[in-house]
Amino acid sequence: MIGVMGPGDLATETDIKNAYELGKLIAQEYWILLTGGRNVGVMDAANKGAKEAGGLTLGILPSNNSQNISSAVDIAIITDMGNARNNINVLSSHVIVACGIGLGTVSEIALALKNRKPVILLSKHLESQQFFQSLSPDLTFIARDTEQTIKLIKQILHNQNQNREL
Repeated sequence: MIGVMGPGDLATETDIKNAYELGKLIAQEYWILLTGGRNVGVMDAANKGAKEAGGLTLGILPSNNSQNISSAVDIAIITDMGNARNNINVLSSHVIVACGIGLGTVSEIALALKNRKPVILLSKHLESQQFFQSLSPDLTFIARDTEQTIKLIKQILHNQNQNREL
């Protein structure tokens, strides 16, 4: 399960383009896509990309109802937890990809690193790259584009599988 996190309403065009492409590439690898499930920004774009490629999508919703769910979410988990649902997003994912940066994304990155989950930063935001790498250099990876992101995910998953065998 690959978690793609990023801004909702404040996502940039680059964030949305990257998220859409990332969703497609994740589906092509037969991985399950996990997002915040809403019908805005990175969440919506990643889900739409994954659905176009025939992938399975899981959305962890912050609300107590089915409003504002991305039309490309296959399985919606209604939490009524608000931002606390970010912990579910992180703990349920094998790898977290931060596609862009925003306050919610920052909290998900921090929760991931605190729980020893690898994080790939797909963003040109140098300050956040430097900050998170300084906190956890062994779990924070930087990707310049979606193709490199997929390569990093494969490498991380391979290393996780090797560690399980030991």
